[in-house]
Amino acid sequence: MTDLSNPVEGTPLIAPSSTDHPLHEQIVEACRSVFDPEIPVNIYDLGLIYTIEINGENDVNVIMTLTAPGCPVAGEMPGWVQEAVAGVGGVRAVTVDLVWQPPWGMEMMSDEARLELGFM
Repeated sequence: MTDLSNPVEGTPLIAPSSTDHPLHEQIVEACRSVFDPEIPVNIYDLGLIYTIEINGENDVNVIMTLTAPGCPVAGEMPGWVQEAVAGVGGVRAVTVDLVWQPPWGMEMMSDEARLELGFM
């Protein structure tokens, strides 16, 4: 696994998710409904979703990346994620931020994704 902490400041490059929020698992499942058209694995298991922040008003901010800056669906995929998460009951508003740091790497994939793609 890649060390995702900033060695200079000691702060993580990927903010923690709101895993203790009651909507977290439903939002993860919504993210799993979105697939990269070039790779037959959902974007959550690919490791493209870095952070799912949920506040007390059930506003959701998803921080995500893509496999490469030149990804052909770079302009569309954040909208797909926003639409999927907005469909979760109880979610008030959704924003999706696309980031390039830290860069995505194959080590960010789940074991399921690695198996599906033949890397295990």
